[in-house]
This record gives sequence, C-alpha cells and structure tokens, in this order.
Amino acid sequence: MKKVPYRNRISKVLGVSLIIFLLFSISLYSQEEAVAENAEVATEEGAADTSAGDPAKGKSLFNQNCAACHALNRKMTGPALANVESRLAEEEGLDKEWLYAWIKNSPGMIKSGDAYSVKIYNEYNQAAMTAFPTLSNQDIDDILAYTAAPPPAAAPSVAATATDSAGSSKSSGISNEILLGALAVVFGLLVLMLFLVNSTLKRIAEANGVVLEKERAEKRIPIWKAFAQNQFLVLVTVIFLLLGSAYFAYGWMMQVGVDQGYAPIQPIHYSHKIHAGDNKIECKYCHSSARVSKHSGIPSLNVCMNCHKSIYEYKGNPEGPTQEDLANGYTNEFYTGEIKKLYKAVGWDEENQKYTGESQPVEWVRIHNLPDFAYFNHSQHVSVAGIECQTCHGPVEEMEIMYQYSPLTMGWCVECHRETNVKVEGNEYYAKIHAELSKKYGVDQLTAAQMGGLECGKCHY
Repeated sequence: MKKVPYRNRISKVLGVSLIIFLLFSISLYSQEEAVAENAEVATEEGAADTSAGDPAKGKSLFNQNCAACHALNRKMTGPALANVESRLAEEEGLDKEWLYAWIKNSPGMIKSGDAYSVKIYNEYNQAAMTAFPTLSNQDIDDILAYTAAPPPAAAPSVAATATDSAGSSKSSGISNEILLGALAVVFGLLVLMLFLVNSTLKRIAEANGVVLEKERAEKRIPIWKAFAQNQFLVLVTVIFLLLGSAYFAYGWMMQVGVDQGYAPIQPIHYSHKIHAGDNKIECKYCHSSARVSKHSGIPSLNVCMNCHKSIYEYKGNPEGPTQEDLANGYTNEFYTGEIKKLYKAVGWDEENQKYTGESQPVEWVRIHNLPDFAYFNHSQHVSVAGIECQTCHGPVEEMEIMYQYSPLTMGWCVECHRETNVKVEGNEYYAKIHAELSKKYGVDQLTAAQMGGLECGKCHY
C-alpha cells in the first residue's frame, strides 16, 4: 500500500490558523475606546456692543412684528434694518429717541412733518408702517440689538461634519476593520484546509485502488418532443393561453384613458409637501373656488404673492433637507430659484419692491381631467357633502410633485356613492328627503346611492 503523508500537513495548518486567530483576538480586546473631544466655540472678535438689549429676545420680537415687511440685509416693503441705529446716527444724525418715536407712532411722525419720516414714507411708495405703541423702550432696544448683532456663524460644512464624525469614531472604525480582516483571514484558512483535506482524501483513494467514475446520464427523449406528442396537454395549453390573452387584453383596454399616477413637470416647481404639509396651508386658501364652483380652479399668481412678497428665499426646515430631497436636487437654492421664476412671471421688482407691469403667463399642465361626458361639481362635494380634499386627491400634504392619486373611473365613483352616508345635519332639504327615504329603506343612515346617487342623469346629461 502506498503511504500518504497528510497528517503532519493538516496539523501544521491547524496550528498556524489557531495562532493567527488568537493573535487577532488579543489585539481586538486590547484596544481602548477613544474619548470624543468637545469642540470649543470660538469667540467672535469685533462684535457689536449689545449691552443695551438682548439680541435673542430681539430676534423673537423682530420675527413677530417686523419680519413681514423688513429684512436685515435687503429691501422689502420697508428698508433693510441691519445696523439701522448706527446708520441713522451717522448718515442722518438721528438718535435712539427718534427711533422710539418712529416705531411707536410712525403715522404721527409723518403727519407732524418730520423731514426724514416724510422722506422714507415717499421713498417706499407711501406704504404706511404699522404703529407699535405697545412695544416698550426695552423691547425696541432688544430689536435694535438684534439688528446690530453680527450674523451668526455659518453652519459647519458637510465635509467638516463628516471629518469630525470620522475622527470621533476613529477607534471604532479601526476595530471594525481589524475584525473584518481577522474574519477574512480565518475564512481563507478554512477554505485552504478544505482544499487540503479534499486533496488528501483523493490521494488516499488512489492509494487504495479506488477509481472514481462519473455517472453517465441516460439518454432521454427531449421534454419538448414529449410535450408535442401529448395532444391533451397541447389542447389544454392552447385554451389556457387564449383565456389568459383575453383577460390581459381586456384589462389593458379598460385602462385606456385612466391616468392614475400621472405627474407632469410644471413650469414652476410647486411643492405641496412644503405648502400644505410643512406650512399647514389649507387647500381651499389657494383653491378657493372649490367651495362655490364646479371647478376647483387654478390659483392666480397674486395669491402666491400674498406670501412671497415677503418670502423671497427658502430657508428650509430646521432639521434640514432629507437625503431623498438632496438626491433629487431639492435644495434651498433650488426652491429659491423657483421663487425667482414666480417673480419673473408676475413682473415683481425685488430691488424696488414694486410691480413692473411686465408679466408672463404661466402655462400650468392640468393633472386631473374628466371626460366631457362626465359631470362633477366640486362645490356639491366640498360644501354640501363636506368631503375632504384628500379623499379623492390623496395625501397632498406629502406630495413633492402633485400627481393623480385616484383612478377617477366610473366604478370608483359608484363605489364611493354606495359607501358614503349623506350628511343631513343643518340642511332641511336633505332632512325631509332623508325622513321619507329612511321609511322606504328601513335604515337610519342613507348613502348617496340610496338618495339617487347611481342615476345615470346625475353624472351624464
């Protein structure tokens, strides 16, 4: 018999792998966790003296009383207010007492003929400033301190944040790398051991005279030929294919004209998620005609300008944009650019805060469109039935791009009429009909279908 030397080789491999694994285990458990260092906030040099007021309180007061018409570094309905106290003192020779009088009673200052009051009134298109007699001198000092305070330091960049987080988790990163490396080495050693064992077993078999032969596959009839020779299977398969084709053809034809999921790109990007979701703007504030008209209507641009005369840039949510928004390009700069498109369409001059008269039509793309033979009245559903907009249009407050949520098919409308109870509270007309039909059907609640909601003439006439 042929002697096969394999025991010593396997023993050596096992010994080496055990030693390497123990060394990696010791190095892993001997590492100490790194302690994250607290970042020190640098003291800003040259900060303005705000001892007379509290900038933090001033910011709150500014946002409550001034931000609708004023910004710090740009003209709006009123002038920019950054360092307004020092600028007025240097350029016009006006002290803080004048500011107290102006803020508390600006119409009185203009009426008294104060030179600078009249000048600023005429310069800004004679837009009357709201008087704030309830603000105390201390409140005004706080506001002035806020306008004089230096701008807050820019938020650390994403790269810097990533560097800090990488530094703080350096030790854990190294530990993970060592652990993965150790596992990879152990896995490689196991593969090597299996290869050696397989090779050794083959040598033992050859030494003992064992011959390994591969099983020869029996020659069989091809499955397609066997299927073709069976007439019953062929007939059943043909019938099944015909029925399946008819089913899918019918389903495809029934989807003709159904635009569920349709989401066209609009000339000005309008985010319902920001307006209806984040800012909680009611749907009927913009689509006001839905209460009284057949159509919900496209809001005119002056409705947009009710807010965007003052909101000239998008500053985002406090928690910042999501990764999905960033991936789709929905940054603060993107939304601000869309506001500029609105200004161009209505002919709004940001610098001088007035309309130029050079407007451009916005060609909005219609999303929900019923065929001409179908009649639908928004006011009947919104004002009379009290149905929420989301019932048909879906979670609009979550939609970045508006799309058709419901199929708007006849079957979908009929199903809603069969399930929805009519609200008769406060409506004598419906109360009378409800009383008569309740006796007829023997029910307490009537659906729209039971009150004639399935009659053809309701929607097709």
